[in-house]
Amino acid sequence: MKRVWLATGLVGILLLGGCLPSIGKDEDEVVQENEENVEETVMIPDVKLKDEFYQTLIPFKKSASRGLIVSNLYTKYDMQEAEEGLLRLSVQNFSPSTHYFQEGQYIDRDTARSWLSRSSSDEAGLNPPAEEGLTEEQVAEQSPNILAHIVEQNYLIMTDDKKLRLDGISIGLALNSISYSRNGRETRIDDNVLEQEGMKIAEEVVRRLRTMDGLADVPIVVGLFKQESRNSIHPGTYFATAVAERGKAAPAGWKKVNEKYVVFPASSETENYRDMNTAFEQLKQEVDAYFPSFVNIIGTGFYKDGQLQSLRIQVPIQFFGTSEIISFTQYLTALIVKYFPNVYTEVSISTSNGPEALIINEPGEKEPFVHIYGY
Repeated sequence: MKRVWLATGLVGILLLGGCLPSIGKDEDEVVQENEENVEETVMIPDVKLKDEFYQTLIPFKKSASRGLIVSNLYTKYDMQEAEEGLLRLSVQNFSPSTHYFQEGQYIDRDTARSWLSRSSSDEAGLNPPAEEGLTEEQVAEQSPNILAHIVEQNYLIMTDDKKLRLDGISIGLALNSISYSRNGRETRIDDNVLEQEGMKIAEEVVRRLRTMDGLADVPIVVGLFKQESRNSIHPGTYFATAVAERGKAAPAGWKKVNEKYVVFPASSETENYRDMNTAFEQLKQEVDAYFPSFVNIIGTGFYKDGQLQSLRIQVPIQFFGTSEIISFTQYLTALIVKYFPNVYTEVSISTSNGPEALIINEPGEKEPFVHIYGY
């Protein structure tokens, strides 16, 4: 484990899964000072489970706008994907082999709230103004809020003289695809409007970031995230990204992000995902035929550039007794290998008491990983 010195004025840290402290006494010391010449000791864990995971710093420091995502995004799925999807975009610009991940500290809670406001109520607001004389329902329909949340991630690099410095930041702009009035009326926002308005907001956000101390000359990655509806059982995705290179005042070179989540069994999208949907239906039929108890299986596939990257399956069951759970888990594991041999698949089996079993089938491994909780 390495020991380094880090300025307290820098950004906080997110402890990603797979980053574990190593055992040992060897430590390197480096120093970094902020404007007040204040130093802070931080630890860099040596162990990573996968190359695509960023190393992070200990102790953990909360994001300056921590907690706002819970009130700003509709579902837990969007909350998670807005952050995880931005990590995927960041990997393309900040290599996990050379960069360290930290939670954002530049956009604090007050700043975030101000930027998320309507421009008619806050001069710094990035959402459209509310026209005078209109009711709240009319405003929601005629001038819906576009920007729902701002996600910030920071990336540091170790210099030749063993000092940590900020090397870039990533900004995720979560955009509303549906506007809701207080009476529950929905107004859908056209994809073209989201794209155009999202790019305008991105330009303004980058311009403002450039005026902040320490951000005048670092790359800024921006991603546009389309939030799903309140009732969605799968997350939205990033649909566009661009980079403001060092010192540039605006993002340039917008690119399409071709990512999509599909829920199985798929009813309206069967034609686009026929083979996968057929395999999932057959798995479900075999489970229904073998076990008399009701089993409701729902899968969520993650597609990137049209190719299935992973499949996560939730299986809430009504079984009672350890022997029945073990029997069902063994049977389901065999079906997963049979129908999805070349797909990274995670299966979570749960009852009203909580998680009961976990199955992970990873291509290239000799056999799936299976864990039955408490046994």
